[in-house]
Amino acid sequence: MNTEKRLNIIHESKSYWRVVFSNPPLNLFDPSTFAELNVLMDDIEQDEDLKVVVFESGDEDFFMNHHDVENRTTVPDQPGAMPFFGNWPRFVTRLAQSSVISIAKVRGRARAQGFEFALACDMRFASRERARFALIEVGGSSIPGGGGVEWLSALVGRSRTLEIVCSSEDFDADIGERYGFVNRALPDAELNAFVDALATRMSRFEKRALETGKKMVNGRAGVPSEGDLWTSNHILQGVDLWPEAQDAFKHMLDAGLGKVGDFELNFAERLGDLPPR
Repeated sequence: MNTEKRLNIIHESKSYWRVVFSNPPLNLFDPSTFAELNVLMDDIEQDEDLKVVVFESGDEDFFMNHHDVENRTTVPDQPGAMPFFGNWPRFVTRLAQSSVISIAKVRGRARAQGFEFALACDMRFASRERARFALIEVGGSSIPGGGGVEWLSALVGRSRTLEIVCSSEDFDADIGERYGFVNRALPDAELNAFVDALATRMSRFEKRALETGKKMVNGRAGVPSEGDLWTSNHILQGVDLWPEAQDAFKHMLDAGLGKVGDFELNFAERLGDLPPR
């Protein structure tokens, strides 16, 4: 396991932070990442001046990837560490209900838990050339259990959610914008400046007005409850014990799951090359 810090927090001002995620070589989501995110949420909730947080990646190929299959049950001995899967619903609920505006600036692949993290943010802006989104779980004989179904159903409706979930395909930024889970698809060269300008603008507004506006929108937009997310998380834990899920997991490991190479770069496409089930 990479023991370096995963999150680099850049204080652009008292009211605007950028959080750069880096867990080379694949930006996998591991327990140390989760621990650091929980500590970050503590800091966000305690800071009276903070208004906007932008999440981005230090890797142009991967925004945030699926969980680290080699370390998914390991809990590091550090502040913020929690049982990995079991407390994910609580974390994303804290993020969605926090007093700050959260923005995912997506450059690279956002797959499985990485896509679900982006969906839990308040807004998503994506590189037209480099962003890819996928819930790949059904292609691996599993199901999304981190909120992907709930967030997408609220954002894009039943039929498009079924397409995204059951196809396990990659979706680019333009389709994401058309479907409604991406606020705007932007040329890669313009993405940083656009998001920075938007975040800076909002960070100059009254915090209570931003917070109240967010609460009002959350109450009307079908934001999933923590209970909804716990239900999907519980279903996932049972599904992953299915014999066919165990078999698919072995095939994906053999094909290169969690390793640098073509399988991780072209995950959705390579799922179609696995033995039929």
